[in-house]
Amino acid sequence: MHALQGKTLLLTGASMGIGRALAVALAEQGVHLVINARSEDLLQETREMCGGAGTVIRDIAGDASSAATVRAMLEAAQELGSFYGFIHAAGILHPGPYVWELSAEDFQAVFRANVLVAHQLIRACLPVLLEQSEGLAVFFGSGAAEKTQPGIAAYCAAKAAEEHLARQLAAEAPQVTSLVYRPGIVETRMQSQARESVGGAAEQLQAVFRPWKEQGQLMTAEESAAGLVRLLAADFPRLHGKTWDVRDL
Repeated sequence: MHALQGKTLLLTGASMGIGRALAVALAEQGVHLVINARSEDLLQETREMCGGAGTVIRDIAGDASSAATVRAMLEAAQELGSFYGFIHAAGILHPGPYVWELSAEDFQAVFRANVLVAHQLIRACLPVLLEQSEGLAVFFGSGAAEKTQPGIAAYCAAKAAEEHLARQLAAEAPQVTSLVYRPGIVETRMQSQARESVGGAAEQLQAVFRPWKEQGQLMTAEESAAGLVRLLAADFPRLHGKTWDVRDL
């Protein structure tokens, strides 16, 4: 029996890639989910792909950087019962431009998807989880948080901020298991966007991302999702406050 069987989680970024694969994998383990993404059609596709005896999937489409969207997700999870926390898998890259070329709108979009959504989830969910003295908060990190890579400056900065926010939460709310999961180098839309990026730093970015594809180094979304599902089957206290990389599991 999986440690989360019968529990209800919120999951962002569930319309494609690792988020979709994670929704399917968790549902197979008997985890109830409230899934979120901006595309209602893609989100419904994910829901239809999820199976599992007795598993219930609710979808709430919308921008999760909006407090109203996150409140709707939490309300749906509480209606399902056994609410246990969230997994923040959503993210935006906007690759190619040098940092001074990146528009203010695109820069803000990257921080909204990675950092502001994380904060909205914390604001909505932590009071509930603290009241029940247990729960789970998973943030998707990246090795980019520790690197300087021309062409994805906003993403690197946003992931550094998100990972630190997760560590801060772990220190402030030890009752709730908080952790960072780095999903590895995965064949996703972000990878494709980086390989085909345009802008002043595009050539430098492509020189990093294209060989991963050409040399067969990319994981599938399903492989990466399976790594997190295995991790979450472990003893929660040993996961708390740490950064976990799928390649080290």
